[in-house]
Amino acid sequence: MDKNFKKKITGALENDVLRGALGRFGDAYVLARAKAYEGYDFNAISDNIVRVKSYAASHLDEMLDQFEKEATARGAKVYRATTSEDAKRYVSELAQNKGVKRIVKSKSMVSEEILLNKDLIAQGIDVQETDLGEWIVQLAGQHPSHMVLPAIHMTKEEVADTFTGHLHRLNEPVIAELVKTARVELRKKFLEADMGISGANMAVAETGTLIMLTNEGNGRLTSTLPPIHVFLVGMEKLVPKFEDATHILQALPKSATGQQITSYVSMVTGPTPAYYADGTVKNKELHIVLIDNGRRKMYEDEKFKKTFQCIRCASCLNVCPAFQLLGGHVYGHIYTGGIGTILTNFVNSEKDAKNPQNLCLQCGKCTEVCPGKLDIPQMILELRNRMGEKDGLPIAQKFALDVVSNRRLFHSMLRIASVAQKPFTKGQPVIRHLPMFLSGLTEKKSLPAVAKVPFRDVFRKVEQVVKKPKGKIALYAGCLIDFVYPKIGEGVIVALNEKGYEVVFPEGQSCCGAPATYMGDRKNARKLAVMNIEALEAEKVDYVVTACPTCTHALIDSYKELVQDDPALLARAEELSGKSRDFSKLLFDLGGLSAGGDGVPMKITYHDSCHLKRSMGVFAEPRKILSETAGVQLIEMKESDRCCGFAGSYSIKFPEISGPILYRKMKNIEETGADFVVVDCPGCLMQISGGLDKKNPKIKVLHTAELLLEKRKRAQKKNKK
Repeated sequence: MDKNFKKKITGALENDVLRGALGRFGDAYVLARAKAYEGYDFNAISDNIVRVKSYAASHLDEMLDQFEKEATARGAKVYRATTSEDAKRYVSELAQNKGVKRIVKSKSMVSEEILLNKDLIAQGIDVQETDLGEWIVQLAGQHPSHMVLPAIHMTKEEVADTFTGHLHRLNEPVIAELVKTARVELRKKFLEADMGISGANMAVAETGTLIMLTNEGNGRLTSTLPPIHVFLVGMEKLVPKFEDATHILQALPKSATGQQITSYVSMVTGPTPAYYADGTVKNKELHIVLIDNGRRKMYEDEKFKKTFQCIRCASCLNVCPAFQLLGGHVYGHIYTGGIGTILTNFVNSEKDAKNPQNLCLQCGKCTEVCPGKLDIPQMILELRNRMGEKDGLPIAQKFALDVVSNRRLFHSMLRIASVAQKPFTKGQPVIRHLPMFLSGLTEKKSLPAVAKVPFRDVFRKVEQVVKKPKGKIALYAGCLIDFVYPKIGEGVIVALNEKGYEVVFPEGQSCCGAPATYMGDRKNARKLAVMNIEALEAEKVDYVVTACPTCTHALIDSYKELVQDDPALLARAEELSGKSRDFSKLLFDLGGLSAGGDGVPMKITYHDSCHLKRSMGVFAEPRKILSETAGVQLIEMKESDRCCGFAGSYSIKFPEISGPILYRKMKNIEETGADFVVVDCPGCLMQISGGLDKKNPKIKVLHTAELLLEKRKRAQKKNKK
């Protein structure tokens, strides 16, 4: 990660105006989108989009041929551009041959992608953006910061200053007046233009029709007034039939801006007739440039072919915690956010995607709202791993992961750390201050101390009471439960014993490999996967339980992919996957616990782990278990499933981003008035408890297993008395 990238991040975070604009939009968007989808079956709409778009992509050449045939039959001229240079050359030569001096453009992200304006302006052509947001950023000398809302990063005051500087007359920061100014200035541009250039949201193969969704009249003026009109269309915009477009029409406005439908839905099938004063009627020229520019390569890559299901609604940007803090310009190239990182890798270069891919927290919120059902975080992980394999990791990261993947060395170092930390813990279970260059790690939050006795040692002394044995469960602890939060492991044992299961702890287990996976070190991730597959021996137990959703995700999903080259290991990984459960899910499936506990009133709120809710769909189960515990009052917090900012090594690599995300979470917690926050992820526990220890130490954080353990222990003491 280069210094300039870090500098961009710092600049964005220090820009209060940007933070305010993005924050207000993000909050408003969630409500508007939810309202827009009321009465609609989002999953059914998404299923239809996936069906239509995946069919078009898997029959790409057939769709291209059919579209070209139909569009040509209706009078259009179709050109297929393999590269950005091909596309620019076609438009430039067309402009030269037709003597074009003035061009008006409606919104086209493809034109931004290929940097078309730069080439046309170099030819001496006056190129005018007419979408209000695009015009604003053009005047400001910038590029769009968002795929749908190009100037979202600017306030009305900044826009007024931009207009004043360009028009050489004072413009007040009144939105209605600024829009009126734009209308007056741009209207004459439409009337004088020799050529119009547009993008398209869909290209219908069946009829050769291009469909544009806009909220301003500029799209129609661009396509009807100039004598020559050029559509720039990425080949992923193809849909087979006219009726297929209706599914995208249902989703695009709702997902993009929270509207039921945009102000204008324009459909262009063939050239528009031009009526002249002398009574003659002539068809205008219609040119359609179908652009590849890395898209076919993206589709032919098995890991990225689903990107053709993207409808460019940018909902993934609108809900991304990192994007809401930084805005789009930090991402570097034209396309921004998670999907933008993937597109940049293929349509521009891997080099341009290398820094932005680091910004993904892997929280999965984008996948939850995506109408095309894209697993964007997983695709970004694939990019990260490929980059790691190609370029290698930074020396410090590589050394750390090599240590973690050496079980004996790693565990020995943690045992040493439990002793060496004493000057910093001062007898407390947390580290509140670190010296010198490490001080930044404890500036905004405390860190947990390494447990004096790791869980693997505690386990040997735990007396298991199983009255009516039903079977055996292997407990996979993961690093944090094993060496930081052993009490969580105790809670798991007590709960499962109550359900009639003996718990075993395979000694050979080690880190689940998630840190290696998320940092792009597939080699060490695989090494750890093999180690744990062999250690856990899933074939000998009824279940494998974890109390860390990240670990659960690794056991269920990641290991199968990491060892797929070895049939014997793959079979064992599938066995492990099929038997692995997260603690709350398993306990719920086993019927929950009897209504127990000490009955002492306890006000709690619950934070949803990203992996537990979005990767595994578990969110109702822990609430049910907690609510049935005597004395517990559950108060729901706002945005309970919003990421806490931990994201493993992310909080160390990007503390400046992780910090504000954590602060928002703590604010939501405080507003509930709860005395305890309950989580099901040790990483979330570490992040939230560390922040609250600095900000509001009265609020305590517990894992579900810890709460159940404490309530039952107190009840036992009470009963003995």
